[in-house]
Amino acid sequence: MSTPVLQFSPGQYIAPLFEWLNTNMHGFFKAISVFIEAVLGGIEAALLALPPLALIAAVFVLTAWLIRPRLAVLAAAMLGFCLVSGLWTASMQTIALVSVAVLISVSIAFPLGIVASRVKKFDSAIGPLLNVMQTVPPWVYLIPAVMIFSLGRVPAIIATVVYGIPPMLRLTTLAFKQVPEHMLELGQAIGASKRSILFKIEIPLATPTLMVGLNQCILLSLAMVVLAGLVGAGGLGAEVTRGLTRMEMGLGLRAGLAIVAVALLLDRLSRGALDRRALG
Repeated sequence: MSTPVLQFSPGQYIAPLFEWLNTNMHGFFKAISVFIEAVLGGIEAALLALPPLALIAAVFVLTAWLIRPRLAVLAAAMLGFCLVSGLWTASMQTIALVSVAVLISVSIAFPLGIVASRVKKFDSAIGPLLNVMQTVPPWVYLIPAVMIFSLGRVPAIIATVVYGIPPMLRLTTLAFKQVPEHMLELGQAIGASKRSILFKIEIPLATPTLMVGLNQCILLSLAMVVLAGLVGAGGLGAEVTRGLTRMEMGLGLRAGLAIVAVALLLDRLSRGALDRRALG
């Protein structure tokens, strides 16, 4: 007779919690879903409003003007590949998903990072939590998101936000901690308010590190959004999933290369903005 092994199943305790949340906070979660869908739909519609060639030309001109011409050529080439591969709509959907996820991640991580740079106890308290968030496999975040928001784009956005917050929060905290103390003392000496010191001294000096955090947030969000294709988020992730389930190597390869193109586009644009800000 085998000896019973002591087992612990967290699911039996967590599942009732999610049932309670779905029962008692349905209106709150519905409002979040409506808001995210509205923002996501607006960005997606804006990206798809122009003909593909017109959008590529606009991105080329803006990138050449605001950053540098060589990067504009790369951006146009990456978007051009998305077009010729037949995955233009899916690529724009992926860019829209990443944009919304990064926007929400930054809006949460940025103020928390400022607080963490000023309050040591808060910084110490969230440190272990951030370690866990960065250690847990990214697709695990999809499980509770789907349990609350069902299948679709909203749980993909929520899971991506959770995955994208830690790098932005850590680098925001680091950026403000690296601001020279004498610059803060100078602002105080001339009688500047805390608001003026924040916006006119701290944020400008912290911008290079903040841009690195933004870049990391974008790339991690892109990786998570691709995985979110498993829960019906659409975009290039759905095309990869379709290629796997149907054993269509051509579709899977095209979708994979389109993901690389989108990643290069977002990475180079964010890095180019960082380099221009550092030189300017």
